[in-house]
Amino acid sequence: MFLNFLDALRAAGIPAGPKEHLVLLEALHGDVIDRSTEEFYYLARATYVKDEGLLDRFDQVFAQVFRGVMRPVDDSNADIPAEWLEAIADRYLSAEDRARLQSLGSWDEIMDTLRQRLAEQQGRHQGGSKWIGTGGTSPFGNGGYNPEGVRIGGESKEGRAIKVWDRREFRNLDTTRELGTRNIKVALRRLRRFAREGAADELDIDGTIAGTARQGWLDVQMRPERRNAVKLLLFLDVGGSMDPFVTLCEELFSAATAEFKNLEFFYFHNCPYEGVWKDNRRRFAERTPTWDVLHIYGHDYKLVFVGDASMSPYEISHPHGSVEHLNDESGTTWLQRLTTTYPAAAWLNPLPREQWDYTASVGMIRSLMADRMYPLTLAGLDAAMRELGRKR
Repeated sequence: MFLNFLDALRAAGIPAGPKEHLVLLEALHGDVIDRSTEEFYYLARATYVKDEGLLDRFDQVFAQVFRGVMRPVDDSNADIPAEWLEAIADRYLSAEDRARLQSLGSWDEIMDTLRQRLAEQQGRHQGGSKWIGTGGTSPFGNGGYNPEGVRIGGESKEGRAIKVWDRREFRNLDTTRELGTRNIKVALRRLRRFAREGAADELDIDGTIAGTARQGWLDVQMRPERRNAVKLLLFLDVGGSMDPFVTLCEELFSAATAEFKNLEFFYFHNCPYEGVWKDNRRRFAERTPTWDVLHIYGHDYKLVFVGDASMSPYEISHPHGSVEHLNDESGTTWLQRLTTTYPAAAWLNPLPREQWDYTASVGMIRSLMADRMYPLTLAGLDAAMRELGRKR
């Protein structure tokens, strides 16, 4: 039973196996849910999906496998003829026309009316006031106007829909999508190693109970706060081809600052050379020698570069190759020094992975990083954190 559903999930990359399948069947046999498709959807999702990054993929598989069985109003894959969803024109109404239009009333009345129209309607309609269609004043469809209705397909024009048929839940949680600050924090948490260091300013409840029982009087015990002991060096490429990724880098920087108490960051342009900086407004006046970075921060720091690695190959391979100054030593020399000093290192690239082969410098950086370059997606960041956390 439901074996085709299991096969479809596995084909989509969701790690579901016989164990999860038997758990689902056992739950159904035990009548843990009512016999409705909506409750079955939530039960199946809770059983099969262990990673929130796969929720959107599960929704798509479920809609495909059970097409025609479950048709919630929110289903983006609802079987609505495509030609119905093509708005033929915007309908312009005067203020008096719009004032004469009345909403259908309560939420229940709108939903009941929609079900009735779906049952009665036999063909396509456009520009009307009752049936599901486009460019009209009906409460159902798209491309028209109604004070309160359900948009089915199309794009929002008036912003008045109380329900949108083609909106899919968890859309931004696919592992191949770009990151947001919240998802970055989730991925960075894989790189955690907690320790209690510093001043004892946190109440130790277990120690206090044990000490009180042992001494016979109240024996308050304090301990240092439990913190993430991982130390991180973050090198951020700025300017030029990195300008389109400013927002993404800001989100990464914000998330890293929140997750790592021992975080040091520096900026560079295209490739690290003999100097880095902390303030882009004073990057020519207040630079930190890269040698100082190598000597101040210990080998236990994790090193992360963030950049698109897109530049002239000479900026990497040759002295004086930098576009901004005459560097005495090549970018290759400085990258080798940094990765030798900090063996736990990774490069995060905001460019889509399928574009890496089009730029020679990306391949050069990947080689210098021993292929430890990862795309700046949820899956890529997760893989980078695994690499940094690997024992050496």
